[in-house]
Amino acid sequence: MKEPILQPRFKDSQHFKDFWTTGNGKQLIDLSGAEVSFKDFQKFSKYFYHVDEIGDEVVKDVYFKKTYSEASREIESYIRNGISHKDEVPESVKKLFLQTQTLPDWLDLNLLKKGSELCMRCNLDSLISLRDYCLIGGYDYAYLNKPLIVTEALKKGAVKRLSETLDFWVNVTRYDALEIHKKGYEFAIKTRLIHSYARLSIKKHYKNWDTENWGKPINSWDMMATYIGFSLVFLHSLYKLGNTFSEEEEKGHFHLWKYVGYLLGIPEDLLPNDKKQATEYFYLWTSIQPSSDKDSVLLAHSLLNESLENPILKYKFQRTNLRYLHICCTWYLLGDDVCKRLQIPNVPLKKGFPVTKKILNKIYDSTVSREARIKKGNKDQMQVLEDYLSITQNSNFH
Repeated sequence: MKEPILQPRFKDSQHFKDFWTTGNGKQLIDLSGAEVSFKDFQKFSKYFYHVDEIGDEVVKDVYFKKTYSEASREIESYIRNGISHKDEVPESVKKLFLQTQTLPDWLDLNLLKKGSELCMRCNLDSLISLRDYCLIGGYDYAYLNKPLIVTEALKKGAVKRLSETLDFWVNVTRYDALEIHKKGYEFAIKTRLIHSYARLSIKKHYKNWDTENWGKPINSWDMMATYIGFSLVFLHSLYKLGNTFSEEEEKGHFHLWKYVGYLLGIPEDLLPNDKKQATEYFYLWTSIQPSSDKDSVLLAHSLLNESLENPILKYKFQRTNLRYLHICCTWYLLGDDVCKRLQIPNVPLKKGFPVTKKILNKIYDSTVSREARIKKGNKDQMQVLEDYLSITQNSNFH
């Protein structure tokens, strides 16, 4: 079946114009020096109907022929022991692992290290950025959310979803984590196969999937947008919270996520090298996305209310206060238009916490050494992850 020719159908919509002329999109252009236009639209739009076929074949050959736990153990053995041309395994498995075990020519291990250090050095601001900008901001793009809705992510619960996102992010951003057979590499391969499993399940069980409007489930262009969230949008959030970073750290951050994207099977044409490229790529993708719908609002409120449901904090007043702080950060980072569409509750003095944080970050940056901040950031992030893992069960990663 021939795929429909895609057009930048929302380029004249108010939400698109506002984002790129007065909202966070305008800030991204100013920050990156991007030159946005639609001249490369057709080059990228074909990926709306493109998926990771290698990952899908592995799922068909391994997960669909065994119990899920048996298949997971088999994949873990391949991840930890490696695969060679001589091994008697399905061709799809061989193809996937020979690709991911091959380091791309462009990979720079020193830049990976700098990217990891930036993620750790920014400590809890990194986690605030992930949650209150990258994740909840992604819910404003209605079509991007459809795989979450049809796979009943709301029933899974926000605590578990947030725990798994945190588990993935922490484990791919530590020192040397992405070396072959190491934990970050393992999490990247498992995430790739989770996406394939979900995609094939959607194709099998959800007959009303609207390919023309939504693209193929978990398609390569949507994957690009997701990982621009982890790179460009994340960096923008840190900047808004008063963090500073060197040119080398910034370059390292994009390099780290480019390599994660490579391991996840995202085509290299879609993996930006820097903030200018990332902004230009993101501009094109946002032109095919409508703004929030009722599902977006449900997902956003589920994430906001995670603080109230989460038993890590013992007392109700602590959980209520944490929710308030996350709401403050969400308004500050996403801006009024997006927050109104997602129906984020309006709270008093909402600029107080993030503005104070921004001032304190400037002071902290100038008084505490970079090495000490990296060490403390790693320790604090690992503690938050440990707390989440202690209250969640049946993670896709463990």
